[in-house]
Amino acid sequence: MDYLPLHFDLKSRRCLLVGGGEIALRKADLLVQAGAHITVVALEVCAPLRMLLAAEHHEICVRAYASSDISGKSLVVSATENSQVNQQVADDANAIGIPVNVVDKPGLCSVIFPAIVDRSPVVLSISTGGKSPVLTRMLRHLLESLVPAGMTNLANYMGSRRDALKVRFNSPDDRRRHTEKFMASPGYQYAMDKDFERADEYLNAVSDEVQVGEVFLVGAGPGDADLLTLKALQFMQLADIVLYDNLVSADVLARVRRDATKEYVGKVGGDKSTPQESINDKLVRLASAGYRVLRLKGGDPFIFGRGGEELESLVAANIPFHIVPGITAASGCASYAGIPLTHRDYSQSVRFVTGHPKNGQVDLAWQEFAHKNQTIVFYMGLGGLEKICQQLILHGRGAETPMAVISNGTLPNAKVVVGTLSNMVERVKREQLQRPTLIIVGEVVGLRDILGFA
Repeated sequence: MDYLPLHFDLKSRRCLLVGGGEIALRKADLLVQAGAHITVVALEVCAPLRMLLAAEHHEICVRAYASSDISGKSLVVSATENSQVNQQVADDANAIGIPVNVVDKPGLCSVIFPAIVDRSPVVLSISTGGKSPVLTRMLRHLLESLVPAGMTNLANYMGSRRDALKVRFNSPDDRRRHTEKFMASPGYQYAMDKDFERADEYLNAVSDEVQVGEVFLVGAGPGDADLLTLKALQFMQLADIVLYDNLVSADVLARVRRDATKEYVGKVGGDKSTPQESINDKLVRLASAGYRVLRLKGGDPFIFGRGGEELESLVAANIPFHIVPGITAASGCASYAGIPLTHRDYSQSVRFVTGHPKNGQVDLAWQEFAHKNQTIVFYMGLGGLEKICQQLILHGRGAETPMAVISNGTLPNAKVVVGTLSNMVERVKREQLQRPTLIIVGEVVGLRDILGFA
């Protein structure tokens, strides 16, 4: 281990900052956040640094550095471009054992500043010992995505209940086991959401019986795993069991917790499908047995995803749940295809409708789609494409109205077929598009060429 990681309590402690430019400003900002009282020594001090240190307990000295400046300081930071000054500051501090950091000069440092993920009181520090600042930043960005903002609430909650747990459990081992049980219950999420009253119901539980689990209803987006939200990724790492549908891509599924049990419960037109009632019952049964169940749905669970039906079953069974919206297929596929869904010159509204035939018929309020300045997006419409084109023309949309059919949108094998209401059926037959598909009708489709996506 090149450096021993320590978290330094600088509240109300005197720190010396040598330098008054932009680099010094960045270090001063961190020191202020840590509660330090800062003395700046520099020949010139930039205006933003003066503003940052305007409080009375900070001090700014516009002059050259002197060795006596380090006296009584808990930490010394040198942030100048003058190598002689940096060397002198390091020598002076090391001579009397005061921790010193010289920015971008690891060889002169007795301490270094790590990259920080701040969820105070939870603070994560990352360092490569000065060998690769870029790698350090990459690791920080990764941890930022994995540690939810609610961790602050959870840490404060556990701190506020610590004394009560010590009274309740004399044995540290018993206290640890009870806390671990709480962290594995829905209570931890209530604490992160700052619903401390509900969290207490789980923390104060005394029964050894299996507690009810919870369900995470998560939108997986249109296919590209990089479109997952941070909250979706966080819940995907917590699940014991995953129930996923046909529209969840392999790349998305690969980001689920590796040791979670995964079960396919998809519904595909023309093939054997999992009945919705069976999915509802399974969610209730698994959560009642104490599992954390991830219900992973393509797109957004509340846009033609039947998420509302599943939540009704959970509410009826008194099962806790959390909802994470996803990027719906209309937004994701249209963006990747270069088709704005709205545009002031071409479309002032957009409508999402299901084009999935029921008993061979696509029964919709076709007369409402006749207006020229609107975009119509049909989900699951490939099987009813011919009927869609016929009805739109019959009810007033021009036969030359642009339309696009997008197959496997946002994925590497995505395919976009562009045409009009009059010729799209033949074009799709010729291209032999694969499901899932999304159909977009409206003048905005023509912008695809203008934007250079064709």
